[in-house]
Amino acid sequence: MTQKTDYNLVIVDDHLLVADSLKVLIGTFSGYQVLYHAKNGMDLQQKIITNKSIPDIILLDVNMPVMNGYKTMEWLSKEHPDINVLALSIDDDEQMVLGMLSRGANGYLLKNIHPDALKIALNEVIEKGYYHSGNVANILLKSLKPKKEIPAIRLKERDLKFLQLSCSELTYTEIAALMFLSPKTIDNYRSKLFKRFQVKNRVGLVIFALKNKLISI
Repeated sequence: MTQKTDYNLVIVDDHLLVADSLKVLIGTFSGYQVLYHAKNGMDLQQKIITNKSIPDIILLDVNMPVMNGYKTMEWLSKEHPDINVLALSIDDDEQMVLGMLSRGANGYLLKNIHPDALKIALNEVIEKGYYHSGNVANILLKSLKPKKEIPAIRLKERDLKFLQLSCSELTYTEIAALMFLSPKTIDNYRSKLFKRFQVKNRVGLVIFALKNKLISI
């Protein structure tokens, strides 16, 4: 089976100039194309239903009228959890960053991001399932706390091995190969731990494990 080389994006932003600029820029990136632009979350819902085409990545503005990024992210996490979402904002306020990531966003970008950095972010979210700049990573490490103290969390050796490898830059496919398991089995490990620790993405899983001293790096 050949690996997918063309990835579809949707831009959700109420500022037409920003959306058009992003569309032109992404058009210069090999392997990526913009399917369409939505002006808010409600518009996105309607266009996903109408187009019947599920994008690989959504660039999602946080501050929008009618249906903002937070509400849109909650809807996407529930209805389309497999879509990678990169939040977009002019502000790197800590609460805004955590608000989007806690709702399931795979990364958080500032709108003044350099074109090269945007391409890196798109590549990493496809390859690893998340992208976090140094600043966002620092916010996560500093601010994400366990929701409650859980004494003596016991995990099987395979689960611990999976957690340790998840701290690396390896893809889930590469982790499966190292553990001599099928990608489907790794997906089951991931889903089980996401549910057990009440996290929504890989970085949340890693942060939880580090905070609770389940693994070390």
